[in-house]
Amino acid sequence: MNKLLAVFLFATALTAGAALPQPDLIARIHFAGGDAVAADKNYSAFTSEFSSAEALALRQQIAGRLAPWLAGWLQANTGSSTGADNLRPLFDDLQNAEWYLDAHTSAGKPSGMFAIKLSPARSQLWKTALKSLPFELADARGWLFCLFGDARGKLGDLPTPAPLTGWLECDVNWHELARWYPEVKALDLPETKFSVSASDKQFHINGKFYFPQTLTIKLDPWQIPTNEIHQTLTSFTAVRGFASWLAEQDWARIWQIAPPANQLFIWSLNGMPFQKYAIAPVINSDSALARIYDQLQPVVTTANQKLRFVSRFTLAWETNRINLTGMPIVAPEIESKHGAAGNYLIFSAFPNTPRGRPLPPQLFQTLAQPDLVYYHWEMTAPRFPSQLQFAQLSLMLTRHKQLDGTSAAYKWAVGASSIAGNTVTEIARSAPDQMTFTRTAPAGLTAFEFFALACWLDAPDFPHCNLELPPLPERIQKLRLKQLQSQPAPAPPH
Repeated sequence: MNKLLAVFLFATALTAGAALPQPDLIARIHFAGGDAVAADKNYSAFTSEFSSAEALALRQQIAGRLAPWLAGWLQANTGSSTGADNLRPLFDDLQNAEWYLDAHTSAGKPSGMFAIKLSPARSQLWKTALKSLPFELADARGWLFCLFGDARGKLGDLPTPAPLTGWLECDVNWHELARWYPEVKALDLPETKFSVSASDKQFHINGKFYFPQTLTIKLDPWQIPTNEIHQTLTSFTAVRGFASWLAEQDWARIWQIAPPANQLFIWSLNGMPFQKYAIAPVINSDSALARIYDQLQPVVTTANQKLRFVSRFTLAWETNRINLTGMPIVAPEIESKHGAAGNYLIFSAFPNTPRGRPLPPQLFQTLAQPDLVYYHWEMTAPRFPSQLQFAQLSLMLTRHKQLDGTSAAYKWAVGASSIAGNTVTEIARSAPDQMTFTRTAPAGLTAFEFFALACWLDAPDFPHCNLELPPLPERIQKLRLKQLQSQPAPAPPH
């Protein structure tokens, strides 16, 4: 269900054409540098995490793994080579020094500049390491400039990067970037522009999504199921307007119903780690449940046959619910509910507790914003441990590599996510082809994002992210398949 948290992308839910601000842009990034971040007195809690022993160990690990990858990428894409040992020291400067990248596509090739503030000795180190690559390297105005593509020979025409007002400014055209790094194409992200700053002991992230076409989302009034959602919460998410987007996603075919759901509410309770729930308002919850069973059953059967689960799981049908049995600890189910407030499908990983305190009035005031598409609130510090347990169990049950509890990424994520405070994210439609997003957070990321980032940084094939475990031994495969063949066929809905 975490995939639904990416609903703000909406990249395929579009129709009429619109113009991107800079269609040839690949990326423009300006980073203040780790030294400046660590010295920022506006937010010492997080900057201490940036310089903590766990953070430093992770930064060294990332640099050590990126150097050989970048050496191979440069060899494949430029035809020139430089050794990983030459590149490795440069990553220390990328972490600590201020730098600026401005890359565009020109005549079908990447073109632009990379500028970094360095001491004379470090500047010479860069020149030596990159001398075999097709860059023009020159010191000017206190920066080392690396010019590539059509920008070579035009150093005098390039402006000095403007001073930063925060920690980071970033503008990425993901579709153009995918021409040179195809792995990001699957994300299907719109052009994203944002800035990161710190004040009042909080991260402040502000930005926009620029879509290549006019958005066709329908923002119906919220149908908040107040009889089902209650406190004490550690997180709450509300999203709407995603029906047409979801219909185009291959991974979501099994969840399609007619008419489609267009709102979703997700929450976690402050209790058991697995008390996580989602609810979607629908027109007819009974027929929607039956349709989902029909679409979900062959998926579960195929996954069992391909041994994608740690053991055999069974989809069981009851009058008003679907259960996924055979799992340890959790008891996933989808339930149909209907009453005076409407019809709903409720997704749960663990039985809900008796009704507690009602939702706060401030929440309804926030959701009353007319163009609000996505709202997420959480207490990241207490939520991260429960998110960690739930996600680790999910990875184990689906035969994926769990996050190593002794890794640098794990230790850093545990420390960085422990900063107390509320994390709030809002996304709203601000123009026919734009969405604006804001986040205020003590640690910058949500609990799920900390976990996902740590898993990526800890992936065996980093900077890729393949977490699938190797196939089972052939003897075990034959035994499991024999057991599956002896099982009776699943019962249809009735």
